[in-house]
Amino acid sequence: MQIIPLSIPTPFYVGDVNVYLIKEDPLTLIDVGPKTPEAAEALRTKLAANGVQFADVRRILLTHAHEDHCGLARQVRDEAKNAEIYVHNWETGHLFGRLSQDLHKRLLLRSGVPEAVFAEMRRLYDEISLLTDALDDGGFVSLEDGMELEFESGSLRVLHTPGHTPGSCSFAREANRTLVCGDCVLKRITPNPIVSPDPVDAEKRFPSLAEYLVSLAKLRTYKPTLAYGGHGEPVTDFEEIFNRYVRAIDDRQRRVLSLVNDSGSTAFDVAKELFPNSFDHDVHRFLAISEAIAHLDYAASEGKAHVEIKQGIEVYRK
Repeated sequence: MQIIPLSIPTPFYVGDVNVYLIKEDPLTLIDVGPKTPEAAEALRTKLAANGVQFADVRRILLTHAHEDHCGLARQVRDEAKNAEIYVHNWETGHLFGRLSQDLHKRLLLRSGVPEAVFAEMRRLYDEISLLTDALDDGGFVSLEDGMELEFESGSLRVLHTPGHTPGSCSFAREANRTLVCGDCVLKRITPNPIVSPDPVDAEKRFPSLAEYLVSLAKLRTYKPTLAYGGHGEPVTDFEEIFNRYVRAIDDRQRRVLSLVNDSGSTAFDVAKELFPNSFDHDVHRFLAISEAIAHLDYAASEGKAHVEIKQGIEVYRK
């Protein structure tokens, strides 16, 4: 089984997204890129260079439902006419935009985000949501952990690897210990644990950082020789990346806890101190808040901090 990487442009600061072509029956794409004319043209051109058209695609596997990864899914499916989209049922970005539901608002306001700041972030994500076409309920097949996806010369094992998002999935080619990891493993940056409602209890936040660490350890058990990420070059030394991630997370934990003051701090307070130079820039503010929330939640779960609710807002103390 040959996994062919295709680099597709995005309008985001992270740069190009990696789409993966598996050119055997059933012809499969892993991720598709954002819904922009530039991405659609690049995907069409790079598929054509491999002797493939949109109409040939039979299966679209989504590592997760962020716009840079899933945006063109419906267009490719509709042009193919006989393709199915697969995504974990804990993902929601393919059904409605991030921050578009009251659940997201409640979770962020509880973290100390002012109403005006949430409104600004909501407007930004309303624009970003235009980079994907929403799918209807029933318009996709649910990916399940351990599911085997068969091809003419082998198979991929579905691995539920939550953290970056609740429904993030990776795909393992066990025969040669190759992984396709989406944004779970990236060579040059540490993935951001995005704030999300818990799929089991939507009134709670998903424990993104704790789950991410479990997912990393799960991937490590496969002793991968090659890991394809959602952005950048493939990883050929998974153990080095694993240890670098763990060190970076430990360092960030210490930094976050150092920013919690004696009188108590909200996640919003910590985010402003943690990323002072990028906090007011576009999507970076939401990512900064997500990072602070994830680390404070993890610190609380490990007994390094405790949280109390004051007038509906979570306040953390060491």
